[in-house]
Parts: sequence; C-alpha cells; structure tokens
Amino acid sequence: MSPEGVMSSIEFQMSLLLFVALAGYLLASRINQSAVIGEILVGLIVGPSILGLVTYTDFVSSIAHLGAIILLFVIGFEFNIREIFNIKYGFIAAFGVIVPWIGGYATAVLFNFDMQGAFFVGTALTATSIAITANVLREINQLQSEAAKAIIGAAVIDDVLSLLALAITEDFVSGSFSVEGVIFVFIKAIGFMVLFGLLGVSVISKFLMKLDKSKIAEKFPEFVFITAMMIAFFYAMMADLVGLSGIVGAFLAGVSMESVGLRHSKDLKEGAEYLQIIFASIFFVSLGILVDVHALTIDGIIFMLVLTVIAILTKVIGCAIPSRLIGMCTRDSLIVGFGMSPRGEVAMIVALIGLTGGIIGQDIYAGIVFMSLLTTISTPIVYRNWLYKKTPCTSEKTG
Repeated sequence: MSPEGVMSSIEFQMSLLLFVALAGYLLASRINQSAVIGEILVGLIVGPSILGLVTYTDFVSSIAHLGAIILLFVIGFEFNIREIFNIKYGFIAAFGVIVPWIGGYATAVLFNFDMQGAFFVGTALTATSIAITANVLREINQLQSEAAKAIIGAAVIDDVLSLLALAITEDFVSGSFSVEGVIFVFIKAIGFMVLFGLLGVSVISKFLMKLDKSKIAEKFPEFVFITAMMIAFFYAMMADLVGLSGIVGAFLAGVSMESVGLRHSKDLKEGAEYLQIIFASIFFVSLGILVDVHALTIDGIIFMLVLTVIAILTKVIGCAIPSRLIGMCTRDSLIVGFGMSPRGEVAMIVALIGLTGGIIGQDIYAGIVFMSLLTTISTPIVYRNWLYKKTPCTSEKTG
C-alpha cells in the first residue's frame, strides 16, 4: 500500500484520532482541567486552525456522531424516566430558550444583520448541548445531584423547543410559516418522547430481562448487550426522523434501560461505557477540529466575542432565575444556568443550515462556530474552578 493509501485508511485515521485524544488527556492533566477541555483544545491545535494535521472529514464526522450517541446512551442509565418528564424542568427550559433567542436576535440587529440573519443567530443561541455538561458532571461524580437532574431534564425539553425555533425560522425565511406547521412539529416531538419513553420502560426493559433468562443469553452473555446497543441506535434514528437530535433518542434508550437487572448477561452500562471511552473522546476532539480561525475577519471576531458573552449570560439568566424560583439555592441555580450554556454541535448545525441557505456568510458562520466552542469550554472551567469548589447546598443530594 502507498503512503497516501496508508494515511487515508480507517486504521490510520482511528489511530491518529485516539492519539490526539490521549494528548488531550495529558494536556488536561497538566492544566488541571476536565478531559473534555484537553481534548477540544488539542483538536483545535491539530485541526485547520493551527497545524492542519487533521481535517473534519466525513469519517471524523461519522465517528464523532457515533461518540455523542453512545455518550448520551450511557448517561441515560443514571436517570429515572420520572425525573425527566417534570413540569419544573419545562419551566426552566422555556425561559432557557426565550431569553437566549431574544439576546441573539438583538445582538445580530446591533451588528446590522437583516431580519432573516438575525432570526438564525437567535435560533443558534437557543440550543443546548448536554453531551459536554453531562460528561463533566459524570467526571466529578455529580450526575445524581438535583442540579444535574434539572440540567438533563431541561436540556431534553430544550431540544424540543430549539427544534420548534428552527422550524419557525426556516419557515419564516422561506415564506411558508404557518401556525399549523409549528403545532405539528411540537406534537411530533413531544409524541416521540412520550411514546418511546413509555415503550422503553414498559416493554423494552422487560423484554431485555426476559431475554437474559433465555438459553441463547446463557450460551452467549454478550447477546443482550448487542440487542441493547441495537435499540439505542434505533432510538437515535427515530429521533432523527422526527427532527430531534439523535442524542435525545439515545438518551431516552439509556433511561429506558436504567432499571434492567441481568443475571446471565454482561452488564449493559459497563459494556456501553467501554465504547463511550473510545468514541466520545473522538467526539470531543472533533469539536476542536471543526473550528477554523482563518475564516474569521476582524468584524467576525468582534461579533464572535460579543455573541459568546451574550450566549453565556442569556442561558445563565434564563435558566438560573427559574431554577431559583422553583426552590433551588443560588449555587445550584448557577450550576443549572452554566450547565445549559454549552451550544456545542447543535448551534453549529443551525449555523450550517443558515450558511448553506445563503442567509449568513462564512465569517458569521465561523463566529457562531467559535461561540459554540467557547461556551462549550466555559462550563467545565466554571464548574471545576468555581461552582464545585463552593460549599454545597444543604438540600443537595450528591451521587
């Protein structure tokens, strides 16, 4: 095989991506930060922004998407279905979408965007990427805290509301906006979550436990685990089909299997965690690779910095105040606010739709992508260096 053939092979690319992920761990250890921060920063260094050693190819995109799905599937095991569908979290999510949208729209208008461009910027700020926050909470053993439950529950509802905001924006830009269309999108998203949540808890979990007692499971202990992973990817696919993020479907699958007890088969969570260690690492590296600083102009840099500040402030204000109103202490309210701040790949997807549709330019697209990266980095830093160094609330239940 030629040198070019070797470098383009799957084996080489996987080896390189995992090498970069390991470098991220080493960097995180040196700067005393979350592994997520190290992996994103090293991805930024080896990507187009600095060294240009790795580009965001279809292969990298596919493996990263796989990592995000597996990560949220694993995190779903930490939650009970009743903890997700809580009206209090809907209250947090609603303000966590409305306030950032207004902030993003106003910022775009301030920078002389037309109304269509301003709509897309506002919509990009409504998104919440729970993959990053949830992983950091898992690292510091806080997934069972009240604040973590509020973040995950609100972020799942946030995904539905962000989908609505995107649908409204796309319809508005194309001139096909209708109230009926928005209602249909909302019903479809809520219907998916309720139907597949109930299906998972009442049917799939019982099916897996029954399968565990079968002769095939006794002979092949990995059989039930493969079945569970198949269901997780099926859930992710169905979420994609209704317009939700695939990671929401994977998360629901994990929640559905939270109470599954197995006797003969390999542990579902333990098996999925090994997959998550490999593929989620590549997902976090890819967020850094996706960014290209060369696309930023001076005006784009100013816009990006202002937008990042607005993005963080509006999520913190929009989510922390409702959290305080429903009885959380100030520290937990701020944990929820900052935990909902990362825009991650969700805002990047919204920006890409705006770019390919000719609504925003390359420099503004780069500005939104950088905003997504900076908000993603900010949460682990704030958590580790401020909020989780403070004295916990007396009412908090930690895991």
